[in-house]
Amino acid sequence: MDVLVIGAGVGGLAVSRALLAAGHRVRVHEQAPGPRTGGKAVLVWSNGNAVLADLGVSLDGVGARIDRIDALTHDGRLRTSMDIAHAADRYGFVTQAIARRDLQRRLAEGLPDGLVRYGASCRAVTQDQGRVTATFSDGSTDTADLLIGADGHHSVVRRHLWGEGTVRPATFGTWQGLSPIDIDITDTARHLMISGREGACGLMPVGGGLLQWWFDVRWSPADPRPAAPLAELRRRFGHWASPVPEVLAAATEGDLEFFGHHWNKVRPVVGEGRITLIGDAAHTMPPTLGQGANQTLEDAWVLGRELAKGDDDPAARLRAYEKDRYPRISLVSRLARRNPANWRTPPILARLFPETIQTTMLARFSNRLTEPAVHSS
Repeated sequence: MDVLVIGAGVGGLAVSRALLAAGHRVRVHEQAPGPRTGGKAVLVWSNGNAVLADLGVSLDGVGARIDRIDALTHDGRLRTSMDIAHAADRYGFVTQAIARRDLQRRLAEGLPDGLVRYGASCRAVTQDQGRVTATFSDGSTDTADLLIGADGHHSVVRRHLWGEGTVRPATFGTWQGLSPIDIDITDTARHLMISGREGACGLMPVGGGLLQWWFDVRWSPADPRPAAPLAELRRRFGHWASPVPEVLAAATEGDLEFFGHHWNKVRPVVGEGRITLIGDAAHTMPPTLGQGANQTLEDAWVLGRELAKGDDDPAARLRAYEKDRYPRISLVSRLARRNPANWRTPPILARLFPETIQTTMLARFSNRLTEPAVHSS
């Protein structure tokens, strides 16, 4: 089949690999002028690494293995700890932190030259008589048997299918950076999650002397941005226990990037006819469980397997993919949205419901999802 993919992020490149391996013809349209290099770092859990292995993508030599996640109070007391190294022992796939740009490069390696058309901003999608047509901002069009919307949080394809206003702001936003910060945790396999009344902080080694760090603060789209965000972070979090002050001291304004958390209600059927969605286009969620990229990879893998079956009714294969994904992604989305990191709890409730309870559930869930990819490799 002839397949159009809108978006050349993690999802677009991953599904392209899966479809090409199954013998389909693929063309990818990306609005950015070139390959994406932003986005700081992502956590690839064992389920995500299993999918990458099945797609022929290796993360050897990049990123950093994560074996443990510790949740701390703002004054440095250990709240709870989660051992995630057992997943690597059981399934053979580690949990790994990696710069998003490095993940993008590995996904792009070996793909045909010219597969991605850059600077192509999709403006409309139509379908008629078994064909789907995408229209771009320069007036050009492309037509194929199927179209996959992998165009992220601001998806044009989703708006065509669902209309406006389906993605809603959550209550927190994140200031983040990826920096060469020389503190003890930078060279470990330990990921810290720290929380207090002022918000939350995450610290995650990414390899090569780099540390992914972020601060979650209450946010709404109407809030004005601070004129000096780093100074505001130092004022708000600078009194927390080590290593938070050391990270803030080493950070620079140029390191900072902000994004507000959003979510949409996951739907049992996300597409229509010969169109479907993957990744954030289908299930935007807060990043509190670190599963965004992993669920996108799973989408690509399941969709690729469905379309490899060669059914005479391609639309039926798209609906089968959506039906398969719905129970899993709806659970992960609910856990991400309801995680206490999205709302500050009173001290008594925080002790009763520590923030890593749901993360632990997610780890077990993602490890269970690793098994199909392991058996298919």
